[in-house]
Amino acid sequence: MSDGNFNRSLLPHTPYASGMKAGQQITKMKAVEAYRSALKRLCPQLTDEEVKVEVERFEHEIATKN
Repeated sequence: MSDGNFNRSLLPHTPYASGMKAGQQITKMKAVEAYRSALKRLCPQLTDEEVKVEVERFEHEIATKN
């Protein structure tokens, strides 16, 4: 047992943190896909390359918000 100092390595492993990260990644993927389909539906004049650029910009914005 420890000497009273808190040490996380002594605690049992819990999958909570990895589950949270996985859930966040799935949410981001769904948001990007929803953005892509909305762009195609609302702006049909955009080419596939323009949609790709806008989606990449959106992904970058999501990544920098955290």
